[in-house]
Amino acid sequence: MTGILYLIPAPMGGDTINDILPLDVIETAKRLTHFVVENAKTTRAHLKMLGTPHELRSLSMSELSEHTKEHEVTALLQPLLDGFDVGLMSEAGCPGVADPGARLVQLAHQRGIQVVPLVGPSSLLMALMASGANGQKFRFNGYLPSDATGRVQAIRQLEASSSKESQAELFIETPYRNGALFQALRDNLKAHTRLTVACDISLPSQEILTLEIGQWKKKPEPQIHKRPTVFIIQA
Repeated sequence: MTGILYLIPAPMGGDTINDILPLDVIETAKRLTHFVVENAKTTRAHLKMLGTPHELRSLSMSELSEHTKEHEVTALLQPLLDGFDVGLMSEAGCPGVADPGARLVQLAHQRGIQVVPLVGPSSLLMALMASGANGQKFRFNGYLPSDATGRVQAIRQLEASSSKESQAELFIETPYRNGALFQALRDNLKAHTRLTVACDISLPSQEILTLEIGQWKKKPEPQIHKRPTVFIIQA
């Protein structure tokens, strides 16, 4: 029999691990000896905080990133095919969502391997919950273009789509470019379009604020440089 692929959410801040992961998730992670992870060092730190009874160096831990080649992803299924349960963990948040782990999940389905998602923090859903935007119709757009011209074009397209469909538009940015993205949003969205800036979700430093663009222009720029942030617009 094949093993089970468990999708184990990782905390988005190391000191909050026991507050945001349910007991059954913690116990499942502690039981497993085989993992596919985005970052081995980060995962070992998480497992240590969870209280794994296994020596960290004894754990089978393979990395899966955006740079992993297709044949290498296929090879990551082998422990499952050998009958071992495997935990898939992102560096932070839910595996498979804005995360390269989705490639392994797809292959697992193709091979008839059982996939079990476990409860844990998702910065995207938590930001949407707290935004006041349309939670019945929304779209996650990943990263916007990094070049200034492409970024502005994408912002205007998302605003038009949000207005036409009454749809919340979610997106993220590499944290060190958060300031440039915020400035582009403030300068190019219409005055009555609502913008949510949700920073450090689930951490003690969490900040979530939704304002119309006209209101954002009257406030100091939020301090979001190098802090994980979700942006949401609702036109």
